[in-house]
Amino acid sequence: MENKIKVALVTGQSNQWHNWKVSSEALKLAVNGDGMFELDTFVTPAEGEDFAGFEPTWNDYDVILLDYEGDSWPEATKAAFEQYMQDGGGLVSYHATDNAFPDWVAFNEMIGVGGWGGRNEASGPKVRWRKGAVVFDDGPGEAMHPDPFEYLLETRTPDHPIMRDLPEAWLHAIDEQYSQLRGPAKNLTVLATTMAGPEIENGTGENEPMLMSIEYGKGRIFHTTLGHVGAADTETPLAMKCVGFLETLFRGLEWAATGEVTRPVPDDFPGADMPVVR
Repeated sequence: MENKIKVALVTGQSNQWHNWKVSSEALKLAVNGDGMFELDTFVTPAEGEDFAGFEPTWNDYDVILLDYEGDSWPEATKAAFEQYMQDGGGLVSYHATDNAFPDWVAFNEMIGVGGWGGRNEASGPKVRWRKGAVVFDDGPGEAMHPDPFEYLLETRTPDHPIMRDLPEAWLHAIDEQYSQLRGPAKNLTVLATTMAGPEIENGTGENEPMLMSIEYGKGRIFHTTLGHVGAADTETPLAMKCVGFLETLFRGLEWAATGEVTRPVPDDFPGADMPVVR
């Protein structure tokens, strides 16, 4: 494919519950293997090391794919990233990236909602889907998740380019279900939700947003909570092999980069009866 979309994968740190080396390798192989994208990888210094030389040239890329939760970046690097997004850059926030940077105001506006890192009621509302509409819930509650399970994602904004022509509902391979994420939730569109009932430990009984889009200045952000890789995982887990995860990731990358989605829905995209993995 000519004129491939240029992607910068930024990674290098994760907390004690995740394994960035496995997740980023899986992302790199999937994105480079698709044919639509050309990916470069930027690995940050390790925890506690000097970040003085961490200065990616954001404008060289159509979209930034973040697989990162760790030390703060230098102020100049953050300011350049904010300007890149304000001017129309693209961002895809993958899974635990929404745990990162709890004190970076602009970043929290970019991802819409996040979890952990001390986020609480002061961080903003929880985002709910109730009776066919988004509801902001200012009530108490911090981020959590049930034990991984297979869950049904329901499309909530079928006319959004990322979701166009996807099934109304599709079953995702075993994964964490992030719950009670909260944040400024500005210019946020809920694309797909899922529910864990109260009969499940840590199930909220709420339609939790799993896929979202956010506008920040002229920039576009796709936020996917899917794709957990545990600290002890040494191989790509089913959650990242799920066709639903992969194809929404690819569609999100294209949309964040261009504002459109030209990809056809693949024949192996899952339906509501069973997940499909590659």
